[in-house]
Amino acid sequence: RFQPKGALREVGRAFGLPEDLLGQMSKHLASVLHDDALLAERLGQIGLSAGDRRLGMVLQLARMLVGFPRQYGTHPGGFVLTADRLDELVPVRPAAMAERQTLVWDKDDIDRMRMMKVDVLGLGMLGCLRRCFELIHSRYHRTLDMTAIPPEDWATYQMIARADTLGTFQIESRAQMAMLPRTRPATFYDLVVQVAIVRPGPITGDMVHPYLRRRAGEEAPDCPSPALQRILGKTLGIPLFQEQAMQVAVHCAGFTGGEADQLRRSMGTFRSTGGVHHMKERLLSGMIANGYDPAFAARIWTQLEGFGAYGFPESHAASFALIAYASAWLKCHYPDVFCAALLNSQPMGFYAPAQIVRDAREHGVEVRPVCINASRWDCTLETTRDGSRQAVRLGFRLVSGLSCDAMARLILARGAGYDSLDDVWRRSDVPQSLLEKLAEADAFRALGADRRQALWTLKGFGAAPLPLFEAADRGRNAPTPELWEPDPHLPEIAPGSAVVEDYHATGLSLRAHPVSFLRDALERQEIIPIADLAQARDGAFVRVAGLVLMRQRPSTAKGVMFMTIEDETGTANLVLWKDRITAQRAIVVGSGFIAAHGRLQREGDVIHLVVRFVEDLQPMLSRLGEASGRSLDNRSRDFR
Repeated sequence: RFQPKGALREVGRAFGLPEDLLGQMSKHLASVLHDDALLAERLGQIGLSAGDRRLGMVLQLARMLVGFPRQYGTHPGGFVLTADRLDELVPVRPAAMAERQTLVWDKDDIDRMRMMKVDVLGLGMLGCLRRCFELIHSRYHRTLDMTAIPPEDWATYQMIARADTLGTFQIESRAQMAMLPRTRPATFYDLVVQVAIVRPGPITGDMVHPYLRRRAGEEAPDCPSPALQRILGKTLGIPLFQEQAMQVAVHCAGFTGGEADQLRRSMGTFRSTGGVHHMKERLLSGMIANGYDPAFAARIWTQLEGFGAYGFPESHAASFALIAYASAWLKCHYPDVFCAALLNSQPMGFYAPAQIVRDAREHGVEVRPVCINASRWDCTLETTRDGSRQAVRLGFRLVSGLSCDAMARLILARGAGYDSLDDVWRRSDVPQSLLEKLAEADAFRALGADRRQALWTLKGFGAAPLPLFEAADRGRNAPTPELWEPDPHLPEIAPGSAVVEDYHATGLSLRAHPVSFLRDALERQEIIPIADLAQARDGAFVRVAGLVLMRQRPSTAKGVMFMTIEDETGTANLVLWKDRITAQRAIVVGSGFIAAHGRLQREGDVIHLVVRFVEDLQPMLSRLGEASGRSLDNRSRDFR
């Protein structure tokens, strides 16, 4: 069904509003779409007139559209089993992909009709793991698969305990990274618990902090009966899994098998409002009748009720933990392979290629730039001098605006390599516009031409070689160059502008981090590098600045926003309370480069900055690109 953001975008497009305006409206207006007073205030904050007739019609129709069924989201795989022809029972239509069909009904309607439905879960990480195994076989001559990965690897668990998990499966989010140094998984079952505990169900059911206290030895597990000890002993007295909830209901509250299955179905509704409240009296009375203390029974109920906000079955958590462990093992022992495979699997996960590449380089992986003579469409591995580890060669897939088919023709034609820009233009059979995209990505350095020189030269070529001259040059070892002109002596591009151009072309830069060019100005404002937070004392007031990597407002966080920012020294996790978001919403939601002023909060190895004030530093970042004519406003995807 339509949510406010989707409704605003759908109606806005129908009225011809530009995409950048729709982005601002969905970002700032969606949450207050039904609150006239706040809506008028937000309109003023983003410079829109509440009296504009077209805008008023968009807002009015968007309100009407919220909650209306939409058919945009389809499950990527699954099947429905029926005794008779499916198309005689349910509307079926061709999907966008060839030879695929879509059931028009909602999945919950299928369940209500008691039809046999099986979902097939497609995970991008499985494709990434397959690419890892193929690269290991081709470059390291070792045959691996999921079953051959060594179990219970000490180095892998040490890496996980440090929250060094960027790019891994399930344990790479900000919430997981904050939890890992506290739980410090050391066995596979620890990882099963880790995957399951950072979920809305355990959080709303108040299971997380009791589990952490018990794991740290600060609190004894509370299992007042042998039955509960058998059921909850391995999770320290906390019902983290749906199977445990069912067993508690049967063995401690006297549920029948059918009632326990009904409880399981209620816990599996994935509704943020919960779906188990109607069983409260049945479970409480059953536990009290079996001799459990009413307060203890009430606490167990609160924990079970949280599963209505999405909790995991143990089997599901174990399956995910297996993939999480495999991805972490590969990152630990083959960081070069993992980086290349992860880049080739994008888009996937929480992090952009810039963060993936940076993390790989911090783990000692050499990353080489896009090259006209060395790159392929995907990122590949190349032998290094010491031979102990492979270097990652960035692929053409990272260059904005290129097509796989065109690059396949370029690779096929290059043979042993191109020797000049003229040679590329003649032999590659690639449109000049795409060659210019490669020049913008600085892909011609192997031919002795930097970004500006390559663009200058390419601009002088025609759409194709003239037929007469092409015929005359056919068969020559060194064809006459198409273009003769003196060296233009183009001015060298400034380092900051070169980084800006890199980000525009490929979304990352191997030269330097953008914030490094602003460090002197930041130090004059008493803004410290993020790496210095590790030495700051708990409770200290500090100021840091960085590019905004992600913003998260979990439904379980009561309006709190978690933000991750990055400078040239590392990343910092910010916590913004609801009042701070309201007071500085335009900057918090809209700026891509901020300074955060706040109090440092340290709990073991986990560091957060509780923000008191944020400052928009986007103009400083934009000035980096002035020399190259690039505009880095807060609507661009660059540096994000």
